[in-house]
This record gives sequence, C-alpha cells and structure tokens, in this order.
Amino acid sequence: MKERVANKFREIVSGSPDGRPDWVKLIEHGEGVGLFGPGSAVWQVHGTVATLVGGIRALLLQATHPAALTGVSQHSRYESDPLGRLAGTSRWLTITTFGSHEAIAKEAARVNAMHGHVKGEFESKSGEVKPYRAADPRYLLWVHCAFTDSFLRAHQAFGYPIDKGADAYVKEWSKSAIGLGLTDAPQSVAELQATMDDFLEKDLAKSAATVEVVKFILKPPLGAAPLAFYRVLAKSAISTLSPAQREILGLKDVSPLWTKVCGVLLKLLGLALGKESPSQEVARARIARTVPGKDS
Repeated sequence: MKERVANKFREIVSGSPDGRPDWVKLIEHGEGVGLFGPGSAVWQVHGTVATLVGGIRALLLQATHPAALTGVSQHSRYESDPLGRLAGTSRWLTITTFGSHEAIAKEAARVNAMHGHVKGEFESKSGEVKPYRAADPRYLLWVHCAFTDSFLRAHQAFGYPIDKGADAYVKEWSKSAIGLGLTDAPQSVAELQATMDDFLEKDLAKSAATVEVVKFILKPPLGAAPLAFYRVLAKSAISTLSPAQREILGLKDVSPLWTKVCGVLLKLLGLALGKESPSQEVARARIARTVPGKDS
C-alpha cells in the first residue's frame, strides 16, 4: 500500500511511477555543479516533499493573474491533461534545480520555445483588453514570484529548515529566471513581498476562466485514495494563501489545522519515497563524477 501511494504521487509530479521520467536523464548529462548544488538553499527547499504543496499553491497563485490565467486556458492542456501540466512544471523546476549548466540551458530553450507561442489578449483588472505574451518581462516576473513565494511558504509552513536563511533561497532562485529572460527578480524576502504586493494592487483579479481553471487544479483525475490525499495537500496549499488571494480565486478560508494534518501525511510520504528523489541522486552522482574533490 505504501509503495502504491508513493508511486502514484511520483507519477503526479513527474509523469513516471518510479520518479524517473525520461527527462531525469538530462540531469545526469553535462558536467559540474550547475546553478546551485548540494548545500544550497535551493536544494534544501526543493528537496523535500513540501514541494507537493508548493506546486499546487503555485498553480493556484498563478491563476490570480488574468493574463496568466488566460494563457493557461487558451494554450495549456490543463482541461484534457491537468496532471501533464503539473508534470511539465515539475520538469522545469527539477532540471533547473539539480541539472548541469548544459542541461539547464537546454531546458530553458525548450521553455522559451513554448513561450513563443503563448500570446493573445486578456481583460485586465481595470477592464481593458490588453495583449499578453508569455515572454513579457512583467508576465515572467509574476510567474517567477508565484513559484518562489509558493515553494518558500510551503517549506516554512511545515517547519522545514533553511540553513542559509529564506533570503538566501530567494536570491539563489533568482538565477533560475535569467535563462528565461528575467534579470530583475527579487533578491530577498522583503523584495519578494513588495513585488507580490505591487501585483496585488495593479494586476491580480478574478476573470471569466477562474472558476473552471481552479476546479481542474483542485480536482485532478485520480483514484479515490490518491484524490483524498491530494485534497489534503490542496487544503494545506489554500491555507497558506492570503485572504485577498483566496477571494480572487473564489476559495473559502481554510483552517490552518489542515497544514498540521498534511504535515503528518507528508512525513509518512517522505518515509515511503526515501530520503532523496531520483533527481537528487542522479545530480550527486554527476557532481561526484565530474568535479574532482567535490563533496556531493
């Protein structure tokens, strides 16, 4: 039973029951540590099962931006394959976290090529119809901040440590956005919060597609037992959103007790999954093989 549940959640986040989709091989290739490496705040934050909650929160948070939501509803496969979209997001995050510079560059090129096709029009917070492109700096900044804020808050919500501090995580992870064309990402928690507040004031609003997209995020096509587990993750993700963010998404307030329940379940899941993910193991092997004397 434990292994069956573990395999299902590996499949949710990576697209493969054993947690080793084909793209994990990209992490094995190349040389060197990559952007971060063992001992970094990014490895510490992205190396725990709290990323399951952070990923759901990031998808929900992105949906508070009308341009991002329109891009998802018009150009994403979320309606026919919501788990495929989550796995695709996991691919970029994982390769960028654990891959070599060569692998990260290839993945950035793949994402940039996809972004080149994502464009159209959306209704802004003020009611104006405006053009959007996934490669627009403002759009890239929002997606980056939604990811950074979500993974950091999920990690902290469950009491996981960040040895170098939260500011180090924000600053380190800003490097991930450079290959996508964003060079002015926040460098500290204070800068991140100020940017999030600016988006709330100027950009974030409910749109016509909000209800449907949120419904697909919160209820993916899973069996009864995995869906029950997923709902606990989702409730925990919702509990970490601000009242203003929940209002835009049309979500009710959620008790912080869900995070306590989720924390217990994540500990059990962590025991089932093992100390490190296959991606981390492959990354450590690459570093040990290509960086003489480097303690992986």
